[in-house]
Amino acid sequence: MLTYNFENIDCPIYEYIYKCIKNDILSGNILPGTRLPSKRSFANNHGISTITIQNAYDQLISEGYVCTIPKKGYYVSDLQEMTSRVVPSGHITYDITIPEKEMYEIDISGNSVSSDMFPFSVWTKISREVMAGKKEELMRTSPVCGVKELREAISDHLRSFRGMIVDPNQIMVGAGTEYLYGLLTELLGNEKNYVIESPGYKKLVQIYKQRGIDCRFASMDKQGVTVEGLEHSQADVAHICPNHHFPTGITMPAKRRYEILSWANEKDGRYIIEDDYDSEFRTVGKPMPTLFSIDSCEKVIYMNTFSKSLSPTIRISYMVLPVHLVYLLFRSLYFYSCTVSNFEQYTLAEFIRQGYFEKHINRMRLYYMKKRALVMDVVMQSKLVPYCEIWENDSGLHFLLKLKTTISDQEIEHKLMERGIRINTLSDYNLLNEENKSHYFIINYSNLDMEKIKYALDVIEEILTEKYTS
Repeated sequence: MLTYNFENIDCPIYEYIYKCIKNDILSGNILPGTRLPSKRSFANNHGISTITIQNAYDQLISEGYVCTIPKKGYYVSDLQEMTSRVVPSGHITYDITIPEKEMYEIDISGNSVSSDMFPFSVWTKISREVMAGKKEELMRTSPVCGVKELREAISDHLRSFRGMIVDPNQIMVGAGTEYLYGLLTELLGNEKNYVIESPGYKKLVQIYKQRGIDCRFASMDKQGVTVEGLEHSQADVAHICPNHHFPTGITMPAKRRYEILSWANEKDGRYIIEDDYDSEFRTVGKPMPTLFSIDSCEKVIYMNTFSKSLSPTIRISYMVLPVHLVYLLFRSLYFYSCTVSNFEQYTLAEFIRQGYFEKHINRMRLYYMKKRALVMDVVMQSKLVPYCEIWENDSGLHFLLKLKTTISDQEIEHKLMERGIRINTLSDYNLLNEENKSHYFIINYSNLDMEKIKYALDVIEEILTEKYTS
């Protein structure tokens, strides 16, 4: 008869009995094939109910430690062969440390957005409407491309804002561009050679290489990526930012755009990924027409995100595929579900459909125009004026600050970090290990505090002048 001590237990009695028997089985105190006491005798021996014993036995049976033989009773399962293969690899410690992002008192090149500018009240109102009015829809699994309402809203936005005629079924929604890049590589095949502009976004290199893709780099001139650079890279897929390149800020002129499209058309299997990450924030004139809108041969894949226009924490991005790739996606990747929750998709769809997104963009464009002018004014009134020059093209949320100095970019960065100031340089994004423009520093003004930028500019001036006074 099994006998256990029921004093000072800190869990339900049935769970305690289950744990005791399980431990005895695993430790070998109860051997395989042993017949366990009947529920009634076990209960009578310990003065507890048979239902409690039944619950403990049921748990053991469900986990496979005990089996029943009709009209005979409960028996311990033969786990010897299975447990003999489970050999501990050693002592396991749970001292897990997660790498933390290094924080700086002042981050001049960061891409954060002020919480004061997010339309919380409108977003909350629409969220309530979605919760109340779309209960059935919220419980359904979203297809790989995303819910129809959001794709239709994005299609309407692209037509009115970017002049793009897009069928909603060409649009694929995903939780961030990193996910969509992965989906795209599965669609096109990772045996292709992918090329990125240099200087360029280093995170793309990590994403592509993590997927086993041969990632190459193409040189740029003052008009953007060059055809010669693409040819030299022997690329099949060119990932470029023609409308506002990061980090140089270059906007590709029409002539170069047609040259790049001609390169793509010269060979089957070539594609262009057009990354249009911050097209909404052009301060002068209308946004440039997209490559997608002038492509007549289905070579351009258009990608955009709501991270810049709304918030980096809203992980909703989308891509627009040529029609033949839409058919391929639904044939080969139809089994995926969209990685954005239905709740967020319907909320964003209504936010766009009801006109709030357009109002928000117009409001933010005006805000950023004023912020940009204010930051530039601070620069031009600082002690740094004799040693700097502003390079900008009236687009996006950053501009370049050219420093007149012989001190290396790395030394300036290091000295600033020692003072709690982070700033990135153009040379940080050089991927070709070739001689690059030096002394160009990236100023992202989207969430810069005026007093902090004034202090940072004074520190930079100190670093530059101490070189000549020491």
